[in-house]
Amino acid sequence: MSHLYQLLAEEVTGWRDAGYPCPDYPVITEILEYQFDPDSQDLLFLRSPQMVALETYWYLRLIKKTPHISQLYDQLYKRKVERVEALDIPQPAFYAVDAEYDALIQRIKTDDSFVTKYKLQTVRETLTLNYPSYIFALTMGAGKTILIGTIIATEFAMAMEYPRANYPDANFVENALVFAPGTTIIQSLHELSEIPYDRILPLRLYNEFAPNLKITFTRTGEKDVPVIAGSSFNIVVTNTEKIRIQKENILKSQFKGIFAPLATEDEVKKEIANRRLQTIASLPHLAVFSDEAHHTYGSEVEKDLKKVRKTIDYLAEKTNLIEVVNTTGTPFYNKQVLKDVVIWYGLAEGIKDGILKEMRDGIQSYLFGKGEVRAFVTETIRDFFLHYKEVRLADGSRAKMAFYFPKTEDLEELRPVIEQELVRLGLDSSLVLRNTSASTKNEIDAFNRLNDPLSPHRVILLVAKGTEGWNCPSLFACALVRKFTTSNNFVLQASTRCLRQTPGNIMPARIYISVDNRATLDNQLKDTYGERVTIAELNKTTAETKRLKVKLRKQKIEPLYITVPITKVTRKHGTQLTTLAMSLHKPSIATTITLEVTKSSLDLTSNLGLKSAGLPQIIQQQADTIALESAAVELAALYRLDLMTIHRALAQLYPEGEIPLAHLNQAHEDSLPRQIERISCHYDQTTEYVEATLALIRLESWKQNSTGEYELEVAFKGADYVSQLRSIEDNPKDFGYHYAPYIFSSTHERTFYEQLLNHLKFSLDEVEDVFFTGGFTDTRYTDFYIEYLDTDGAAHKYFPDFIIRKKPQPNSTQPGPCLIVEIKESRNKAAVVAEIQANDEAKANTVEARKAYAAMRWVNLNQQGKGNHLDYLLIFDDELPLFSAKVIDFINPPIEEVQNG
Repeated sequence: MSHLYQLLAEEVTGWRDAGYPCPDYPVITEILEYQFDPDSQDLLFLRSPQMVALETYWYLRLIKKTPHISQLYDQLYKRKVERVEALDIPQPAFYAVDAEYDALIQRIKTDDSFVTKYKLQTVRETLTLNYPSYIFALTMGAGKTILIGTIIATEFAMAMEYPRANYPDANFVENALVFAPGTTIIQSLHELSEIPYDRILPLRLYNEFAPNLKITFTRTGEKDVPVIAGSSFNIVVTNTEKIRIQKENILKSQFKGIFAPLATEDEVKKEIANRRLQTIASLPHLAVFSDEAHHTYGSEVEKDLKKVRKTIDYLAEKTNLIEVVNTTGTPFYNKQVLKDVVIWYGLAEGIKDGILKEMRDGIQSYLFGKGEVRAFVTETIRDFFLHYKEVRLADGSRAKMAFYFPKTEDLEELRPVIEQELVRLGLDSSLVLRNTSASTKNEIDAFNRLNDPLSPHRVILLVAKGTEGWNCPSLFACALVRKFTTSNNFVLQASTRCLRQTPGNIMPARIYISVDNRATLDNQLKDTYGERVTIAELNKTTAETKRLKVKLRKQKIEPLYITVPITKVTRKHGTQLTTLAMSLHKPSIATTITLEVTKSSLDLTSNLGLKSAGLPQIIQQQADTIALESAAVELAALYRLDLMTIHRALAQLYPEGEIPLAHLNQAHEDSLPRQIERISCHYDQTTEYVEATLALIRLESWKQNSTGEYELEVAFKGADYVSQLRSIEDNPKDFGYHYAPYIFSSTHERTFYEQLLNHLKFSLDEVEDVFFTGGFTDTRYTDFYIEYLDTDGAAHKYFPDFIIRKKPQPNSTQPGPCLIVEIKESRNKAAVVAEIQANDEAKANTVEARKAYAAMRWVNLNQQGKGNHLDYLLIFDDELPLFSAKVIDFINPPIEEVQNG
């Protein structure tokens, strides 16, 4: 039977394919579509698992109406028998209540002995929550922190776009509390303040979101959370220990001056924790995000889960708690899928998508006898430096390995063996760094600087360190040389720390373990990721998507100087604003609520306890209103109209100065916002032709690394599409490669470019440069794109593949001519060619024909004038050779053409 997250994924896929329709709140469609390039449909910022999680989240929020998890099971499993099986309720428990589903659920909620007998504790937790709570299970490296930030940003943007004053039914998040277990993970959550939210939200939404966002990280020693009680658009990040309802470790120095002298330490600790909690409880429309939520499961589930749940229950009671979102690396507990899981992205998927390093049979186990552990340690050092001695990341960081030891005594025993082997290999023993509870400040500082390319340490020795929350991209190998007997997932957490991928890396990871630890690792993999994830499976899983960093080589590239069409949309000048007051009318929307009330009295002589005192009474209650001035400000801002014009129009309709909220509800066609739209939203569209300067590279959007180079991270599918920088012998004039390497979208593009460079080695010296321009389809990185309209009239951006730029003519002030080249699949060639030859853009149905028409408009506009003379060439991949005579003639025109020119 399919799990809940699998059934939900099918529905989310259908919603995505339909274009994310949401009639009540259509801005969510705009936000979700903003994540994709409109033409290639490639993700612009988020990774694939983050996007699927975001889609699932908003499908639950807006299409499913934020259901409790039990309601979600009711919706997705129509048959009660299937529902029982999906919840992993044993058949004997079902039959114990005569196969009555409702009776079964009631017993689980109320009967402790029934729950204990059939081991239904986790099912009870799922069914008895008083608020919606979901688990998003994404493997390490998938970007759970960015996902949390993305969800919060989109919620805040929706809350600003649909204020409750105008949309009484709106229920968007306006404050977020982010839980983190332990200090290591809360440090990683500082990424929330560094997320480029402008890459998540469309500009108009970002401009309102950015100045209103307030991020607060609680600090040890603070007696309260530094936020304004009752305020909105706060993100509060804290350890669970700092605010949950319990005593916490607080220094005695913090007590001074807080309470009366007779207060006990326990009272002080509890009061400080409660003060923080009460401040958070004052924040309205709150959502709670529990990062690394699997810390509330495992061997301490009954204790830890209760503590966190008690805190969240308190918040649910004291404020409008909209939902709880848990992120974790696993959907499993004791080999069973947790009931709250709504999405799962596993370890193998992370390797396939290039988020994690490949293994390629890199999990190596060793069988050694008593006293032979020294030989094992020596072999791991030798093997690591044999394969990784010269390996560096793109930023220059050297590959590292980590040894995990159960006890400090094991570390001290084997450290001399490690150092001796390093010396034997011609390496310095200073490569070794220790991190344990007894480490010095210098050792801790060095450990925190391991991601610095200048860090000298390459062999890290750890005891009870370096697992959850440790992110070291240059870690390529982990070694567990002693048997671990801990009951938690330490072996799994430690051995997989080296899997986090880094752009440009092609080397696999390695795990060195004893046979005893191998069996433990295999069992913990199954417990955490299910029976289908084993050591054997991980060893053979290969990456389908790879990532690398491209570096900018040519910063000073002459821009294009061309004439381009600019379309302007302006409001029509007419009488619609001056006649607004005459056109508006009071909406025909009910503004009263009808209640039926029956009065009763207490009757001590009756078993029922209550006695009716007469027939039901009908009471009319007036609905909520908003001040006219507030409504005028909201409507003027929403429709960009003059405030006083709106105010005068409303004052004539509502002289009493109050407007029913129902009259502002845009769900009704007769509402005031809908009337204003019909009256005022009339525009003229005009096209102007202007001289433009188009930069092929926008330097400000590239990231500068520690060495001063500009670089970007890109993803690609196949190595065949990558073209590395050519040597000076193969490319003596250094044509192209303004960034390197180039990553083409097809082998045909790569073939064309290589043929072009080969020709230019022996051609006349007339070409200034040749660029692959189709690699970036994002306007933040280039100005070189052409706008075209699809069949529905929507505007899209087209980024051509290549541009060949010739040198200016001698003694000419006009820049040289340019040829724009596009390489396309021949799959729809006949239709595209026919539509182009028909010379009727309005009837063109293929995207390629519409792109070609838009490009030809550029060509026609730039045949004369001061800028670059343009030509355009569309080549299909079945035309051999791809490097056609038309391209050769442009580079070196026939002699008679030169004479005539």
